[in-house]
Amino acid sequence: MSDLAIIDYAMGNLRSVANALRHVAPAGDRVIVTSDPEAVLAADRVVFPGQGAARDCMHELRTHGLEDAVREAARTKPFLGVCMGMQVLLDQSEENGGIPCLGIYPGAVRYFGATPHDPHTGARLKVPHMGWNGVEQTRAHPLWDGIDSGARFYFVHSYYVAPEADALVAGVTDYAVRYCSALARDNVFAIQCHPEKSAAAGLRLLANFMRWDGQA
Repeated sequence: MSDLAIIDYAMGNLRSVANALRHVAPAGDRVIVTSDPEAVLAADRVVFPGQGAARDCMHELRTHGLEDAVREAARTKPFLGVCMGMQVLLDQSEENGGIPCLGIYPGAVRYFGATPHDPHTGARLKVPHMGWNGVEQTRAHPLWDGIDSGARFYFVHSYYVAPEADALVAGVTDYAVRYCSALARDNVFAIQCHPEKSAAAGLRLLANFMRWDGQA
């Protein structure tokens, strides 16, 4: 039995995330939603979800005293970042002229642009990138177990991560550019899409996380 903490910093659809994780959790495992840094640090594994703006995310983390707890959890235990919880792991975001983020991994969060175009057809694309799209797996990882490369997940975002180290990339998606939609290193896995809204593939990824020991 183990405890999973979903970090509540007043941003994101936490109910959907919690319900999906409880649905796939092994019998006896406990899923809690918490804004208490001590509860985050005491948990066996941590999910860092979120949506919205990087500026607001960083402000709320500091307001709730969670910034150090997020860094420590990402250093020491199985850790899943989702959407905004992936983006702010990097150094900074282009949002509002530049927003400093957690700086756990070198790299930037970039804007798709006001009028992006499909590089193959020239068709104008909408921002935010909203809807179903494929994730091509760039390397093996325990969280990909049972999920086909190219499986479709649900996305809602206007910015994408651009890590400096190619070794961080675990999955890529095409939308205006070919961008990193999943990253992984050691005990951390993070994904741009919303697995809790991504049907069978998303539930499989969450189930894999619930059983993951943090070893890549």
